[in-house]
Amino acid sequence: VVPIPPKKNDEEGKVALNDALDKLVVDLKGAGLRVKVDDRDFVRNGAKYFEWERKGVPLRIELGPRDVKGGFCVFKYRAGSEGKETVNLGEAADAATKGLNDFQKYLLDAAKERLAAGVNINTTYEEMKKALESDEASMYPGAGLFLVPWKCDATNEEKIKEECKATIRCYPTDVNEMGMAEGKKCFYSGEDATHMALFGRAF
Repeated sequence: VVPIPPKKNDEEGKVALNDALDKLVVDLKGAGLRVKVDDRDFVRNGAKYFEWERKGVPLRIELGPRDVKGGFCVFKYRAGSEGKETVNLGEAADAATKGLNDFQKYLLDAAKERLAAGVNINTTYEEMKKALESDEASMYPGAGLFLVPWKCDATNEEKIKEECKATIRCYPTDVNEMGMAEGKKCFYSGEDATHMALFGRAF
């Protein structure tokens, strides 16, 4: 969390702003959040905003003299929330904790959606080989992974690697614990499958 106060000119405004900023930092740290105050007077606020967003900081907090007088601050999340959010200073720590949890969930859900969109299911070996050879799987966004029933066999795995440069990326825990491979035949050998395997090329 990066609170960013504006450049302070008048002494009275400096004192009030610094007091509010100190209290805000104490509250945020008390909630278990990591805080870095960017109070550089020689850098314009717009440049600060861009710098911290580029560094990947999830939450920026803007706090100016008018905000202090009104008893609020302004939240801006890097992703998952459109626009800015006005938050009461006394509730800022709780709001930041909840907002960051929501931010984490947003990122996780988005990653799961991207992964699901990139996985082909119920694909034959020939279909996978054709997709890889035509380079369709390297397109982004595109389905470049293949979840298939597989019988563990190092020799066959090496053959697949030679034929289409695909290797086993992992054995997904969730689908294997559900017994998804039970009763299925290996997509390469035709023998009883032992696992569901995720094949793809390493780039």
